[in-house]
Amino acid sequence: MTVIQQVSADRMKIIMFFPILLLVCSVSADQTETAVQQSNTQDIHAVLRELTASLAVQNERITVLQRENQEQEAKLETQKTELQSQKTEIDQLKEQLQVKQVAFSASLLDHGNGHTGPFNTQITLIFKHVVTNIGNAYNPQTGIFTAPVRGVYHFDWSLYEHGNIAAGVVLFRNGENIFIVYEHQPTGGVSASNAASLLLEVGDQVSVRLWANSRVYDSENHHTTFSGHLIFTM
Repeated sequence: MTVIQQVSADRMKIIMFFPILLLVCSVSADQTETAVQQSNTQDIHAVLRELTASLAVQNERITVLQRENQEQEAKLETQKTELQSQKTEIDQLKEQLQVKQVAFSASLLDHGNGHTGPFNTQITLIFKHVVTNIGNAYNPQTGIFTAPVRGVYHFDWSLYEHGNIAAGVVLFRNGENIFIVYEHQPTGGVSASNAASLLLEVGDQVSVRLWANSRVYDSENHHTTFSGHLIFTM
């Protein structure tokens, strides 16, 4: 074999081997790309799993926080209700305390001096000079005391008169004659008083009436008076 023939033979071998080498390189490249793609896919799946797990944890935390918030709101609402109830109880206690403080005292004339009566029928005396009226149960415009609460009340009333004429006043409860004060002497001045303790219902009215055909006297010295106070509630 000549040198030229040997070179031609080697050339033929190279030409035949080159496509095989290209094929091998192509297969190797495909395998490498496939491996990379598989690796990337696995990484993406791993990240998704981590995100899913993290999201589940966050959702659980949100649920817990929402539940705690609802519990706090419920507690606050309960406390608000309790405070409102306590305020209502305090207001009621204040009202009861104010109602339990009932007392008044008044004399017949608010200024000057003079006689009242006589009249041929009984009239309600209006004691205009009010010294005390705690609870405002006594009305100085009408002369009538109205019970604000059910309880036992004590009343005192007195009169003064001078001259040859009868002097008499009577305590009334809702139109019922309770006790009377009555005096009559020919000369000089007369004074008298009486007292009574009465069980009154809410709204019961107590007043002092001038006895028919009698008269009373009052001045700046306040002789003729009407007083009362609550002893205890029932």
